[in-house]
Amino acid sequence: MTLFNLKKLTLFNVFKSSLFHLPTPLNISFMWNFGSMLGLCLIIQIISGIFLAMQYSPNIINAFFSVIHISRDVNWGWLIRILHSNGASMFFICLYMHIGRGLYYMSYYFSMTWLMGVIILFLVMATAFLGYVLPWGQMSFWGATVITNLLSAIPYLGNMMVVWLWGGFSVDNPTLNRFFVFHFFFPFLIAFMVIMHLMFLHVSGSNNLLGINSNYKKIRFNPFFMLKDLLGFLIFFLIFFFIISFYPYILGDPDNFILANSMVTPVHIQPEWYFLFAYAILRSIPNKLGGVLMLVMSIFILFFLPFKKKSMMKGLHFYFLNIYFFWLFVCIFILLTLLGSKPIEEPYVILSQFLTILYFMWFFFNEFFLFLTDFLLYKKLYF
Repeated sequence: MTLFNLKKLTLFNVFKSSLFHLPTPLNISFMWNFGSMLGLCLIIQIISGIFLAMQYSPNIINAFFSVIHISRDVNWGWLIRILHSNGASMFFICLYMHIGRGLYYMSYYFSMTWLMGVIILFLVMATAFLGYVLPWGQMSFWGATVITNLLSAIPYLGNMMVVWLWGGFSVDNPTLNRFFVFHFFFPFLIAFMVIMHLMFLHVSGSNNLLGINSNYKKIRFNPFFMLKDLLGFLIFFLIFFFIISFYPYILGDPDNFILANSMVTPVHIQPEWYFLFAYAILRSIPNKLGGVLMLVMSIFILFFLPFKKKSMMKGLHFYFLNIYFFWLFVCIFILLTLLGSKPIEEPYVILSQFLTILYFMWFFFNEFFLFLTDFLLYKKLYF
């Protein structure tokens, strides 16, 4: 096939138009770099995960020791393992920054792009949870036991669903096997959803700092924004390799270096740091079913944002009160993450309950002040 015919291929043209000839708003900032960084993180996770799967044994007798074998005996296995484990943390850092930018600049008005992004968030969180179980350490085993047991809160069907998920009456070999299969499969599903996310993005176009229609003020993605993305990749790799070179296990749990033992419960069971805000919300509700509902709603509430009434201007920087409320939300998120790592005792319980109320109320207060500012502005302009 000649080069001329190759250029006529649809896939090649889509790739070229997406990466090189894509019209991009002139005034987007470095905050738009996190989308491309997420793509880089996904590639790192898929490639490192494939190499790890070559040596990993999804069996409760061998799983823990196969991870040790990878770290000690396989050439560069230690590097691949910490690349994969710390890559998950970098993935969620970029993901939360990406969502925060979307909230600040009201990117949720691009409804299909936003909804596809929220679905990707759910899939990434599910994949990360499944992967956390695979090393079969103490925290992996007990974390899986606690989180999967939450399904038992569902009326009538809960206990049956838990037994079906476990493949027995406790977290055991069938559980580990199916978790490994789904953990291996989900990243490819995420990659497909990312392609769909980009397709919707190319239909609606990217948002920008001013939130205005920028159809007449766009430039080609290459070379202008490609160079900006490459600079973002350089900074990303500098931070990433600093962590894996000097502090490779700083984001992990020491209990996960102990072989899983169903007879010994850790003093304090907790998930990885990127789930701690949702875990704190779960623990703050005294009722089990209520806690599960609030846990799901802490993410699912993002689904409702595209359906709310559109404000006069796009971007919280036009609403001075909402700017302060946005940074209050960021502080609430960080505090919930810190409280999720604390034991279930006072004053952590009452603080978690108070911050949980603020977390959900923020969406209503944010909308109220948007409406109030729009009303006062409309009144001033037209009356």
